Amino acid sequence: MTSICISTEPEPAVATPLVLPMPQAHLKAGFPSPAEDFTVNRLDLTQILVAHPHATFLMRVSGTSMQDAGIDDGDLLLIDRAIKPRHGHVVVAVVDGEYTVKYLHQRSGRVRLKAANPTFPDIIPKDGQTIEVWGVVSSCIKRFIT
Repeated sequence: MTSICISTEPEPAVATPLVLPMPQAHLKAGFPSPAEDFTVNRLDLTQILVAHPHATFLMRVSGTSMQDAGIDDGDLLLIDRAIKPRHGHVVVAVVDGEYTVKYLHQRSGRVRLKAANPTFPDIIPKDGQTIEVWGVVSSCIKRFIT
Protein backbone atom coordinates (compact mmCIF):
# COMPACT_ATOMS: atom_id res chain seq x y z
CA MET A 1 0.00 0.00 0.00
CA THR A 2 1.34 3.49 -0.75
CA SER A 3 1.69 6.20 1.82
CA ILE A 4 0.07 9.61 1.66
CA CYS A 5 2.06 12.00 -0.46
CA ILE A 6 2.22 15.74 -0.64
CA SER A 7 1.12 16.79 -4.11
CA THR A 8 3.22 19.91 -4.59
CA GLU A 9 6.67 21.20 -3.83
CA PRO A 10 6.84 23.36 -0.70
CA GLU A 11 5.71 26.94 -1.13
CA PRO A 12 6.90 29.65 1.26
CA ALA A 13 4.10 30.89 3.51
CA VAL A 14 2.96 34.39 2.68
CA ALA A 15 4.98 36.88 4.72
CA THR A 16 2.41 39.64 4.40
CA PRO A 17 -0.36 39.71 7.01
CA LEU A 18 -3.73 38.19 6.24
CA VAL A 19 -6.07 40.36 8.28
CA LEU A 20 -9.74 39.40 8.69
CA PRO A 21 -12.51 40.86 10.87
CA MET A 22 -13.26 38.91 14.04
CA PRO A 23 -16.23 39.49 16.36
CA GLN A 24 -15.53 39.49 20.10
CA ALA A 25 -18.28 36.94 20.77
CA HIS A 26 -17.41 33.27 21.20
CA LEU A 27 -18.92 30.82 18.75
CA LYS A 28 -21.15 28.33 20.56
CA ALA A 29 -21.12 24.75 19.30
CA GLY A 30 -24.20 23.78 21.34
CA PHE A 31 -27.57 25.48 21.58
CA PRO A 32 -27.86 29.01 20.18
CA SER A 33 -27.57 31.83 22.67
CA PRO A 34 -29.26 35.24 22.51
CA ALA A 35 -27.59 37.69 20.14
CA GLU A 36 -24.64 39.53 21.60
CA ASP A 37 -23.12 42.83 20.61
CA PHE A 38 -20.51 42.16 17.99
CA THR A 39 -17.48 44.37 18.49
CA VAL A 40 -15.26 43.69 15.51
CA ASN A 41 -11.49 43.52 15.88
CA ARG A 42 -9.02 42.74 13.12
CA LEU A 43 -7.26 39.39 13.30
CA ASP A 44 -3.99 38.63 11.53
CA LEU A 45 -3.92 34.91 10.69
CA THR A 46 -0.17 34.96 10.10
CA GLN A 47 0.36 36.02 13.74
CA ILE A 48 -1.68 33.04 14.90
CA LEU A 49 -0.50 30.38 12.44
CA VAL A 50 3.09 31.31 11.56
CA ALA A 51 5.67 31.35 14.36
CA HIS A 52 8.75 31.33 12.10
CA PRO A 53 7.88 33.17 8.84
CA HIS A 54 11.17 32.42 7.04
CA ALA A 55 10.97 28.73 7.90
CA THR A 56 7.26 28.11 7.25
CA PHE A 57 5.99 26.52 4.05
CA LEU A 58 2.64 25.42 2.62
CA MET A 59 1.95 22.04 1.00
CA ARG A 60 -1.28 20.41 -0.17
CA VAL A 61 -2.12 16.83 0.90
CA SER A 62 -2.99 14.08 -1.55
CA GLY A 63 -4.21 10.82 0.01
CA THR A 64 -5.93 9.43 3.09
CA SER A 65 -3.25 7.89 5.32
CA MET A 66 -3.58 10.68 7.93
CA GLN A 67 -7.39 10.93 7.97
CA ASP A 68 -7.71 9.74 11.58
CA ALA A 69 -5.50 12.69 12.58
CA GLY A 70 -7.93 15.06 10.85
CA ILE A 71 -5.67 15.55 7.83
CA ASP A 72 -7.68 14.84 4.70
CA ASP A 73 -7.09 14.73 0.96
CA GLY A 74 -6.88 18.31 -0.34
CA ASP A 75 -6.03 19.94 3.01
CA LEU A 76 -3.34 22.60 3.12
CA LEU A 77 -0.57 22.07 5.69
CA LEU A 78 1.68 24.68 7.28
CA ILE A 79 5.09 23.13 7.84
CA ASP A 80 7.57 24.81 10.18
CA ARG A 81 11.17 23.82 9.52
CA ALA A 82 12.43 25.72 12.60
CA ILE A 83 10.69 23.34 15.03
CA LYS A 84 12.85 20.43 16.19
CA PRO A 85 10.89 17.23 15.38
CA ARG A 86 10.02 15.06 18.40
CA HIS A 87 8.25 11.78 19.02
CA GLY A 88 4.53 12.17 18.32
CA HIS A 89 4.82 15.20 16.04
CA VAL A 90 3.10 15.14 12.67
CA VAL A 91 5.97 15.64 10.24
CA VAL A 92 6.67 15.97 6.56
CA ALA A 93 9.43 13.56 5.63
CA VAL A 94 11.28 12.73 2.44
CA VAL A 95 11.35 8.99 1.77
CA ASP A 96 13.12 7.80 -1.38
CA GLY A 97 12.83 11.30 -2.85
CA GLU A 98 9.08 11.63 -2.16
CA TYR A 99 7.39 13.87 0.39
CA THR A 100 5.03 12.19 2.85
CA VAL A 101 3.19 13.27 6.01
CA LYS A 102 3.11 10.92 9.04
CA TYR A 103 3.47 10.76 12.81
CA LEU A 104 7.12 10.60 13.89
CA HIS A 105 7.67 7.59 16.14
CA GLN A 106 11.01 7.45 17.99
CA ARG A 107 11.76 4.74 20.55
CA SER A 108 15.07 3.27 21.73
CA GLY A 109 17.03 5.03 18.97
CA ARG A 110 14.78 3.63 16.24
CA VAL A 111 12.64 5.78 13.98
CA ARG A 112 9.54 4.98 11.98
CA LEU A 113 6.76 6.96 10.36
CA LYS A 114 3.23 6.00 11.40
CA ALA A 115 0.08 6.61 9.42
CA ALA A 116 -3.16 7.73 11.07
CA ASN A 117 -5.18 5.22 9.09
CA PRO A 118 -4.98 1.51 10.01
CA THR A 119 -5.02 0.42 6.36
CA PHE A 120 -1.58 1.98 5.78
CA PRO A 121 1.62 0.31 7.03
CA ASP A 122 4.33 2.06 9.03
CA ILE A 123 7.37 3.26 7.11
CA ILE A 124 10.43 1.68 8.71
CA PRO A 125 13.81 2.58 7.18
CA LYS A 126 15.53 -0.33 5.48
CA ASP A 127 19.31 -0.82 5.52
CA GLY A 128 20.91 2.00 3.58
CA GLN A 129 17.64 3.91 3.21
CA THR A 130 17.56 7.56 4.26
CA ILE A 131 14.47 9.18 5.73
CA GLU A 132 14.80 12.94 6.15
CA VAL A 133 12.36 14.73 8.44
CA TRP A 134 11.82 17.88 6.38
CA GLY A 135 9.63 19.83 8.82
CA VAL A 136 6.94 19.72 11.50
CA VAL A 137 3.28 20.26 10.61
CA SER A 138 2.08 23.18 12.72
CA SER A 139 -1.42 23.67 11.23
CA CYS A 140 -3.92 22.11 8.87
CA ILE A 141 -6.23 24.30 6.82
CA LYS A 142 -9.47 22.81 5.49
CA ARG A 143 -11.96 24.05 2.94
CA PHE A 144 -15.55 22.95 3.34
CA ILE A 145 -16.80 24.70 0.20
CA THR A 146 -14.78 24.88 -2.98
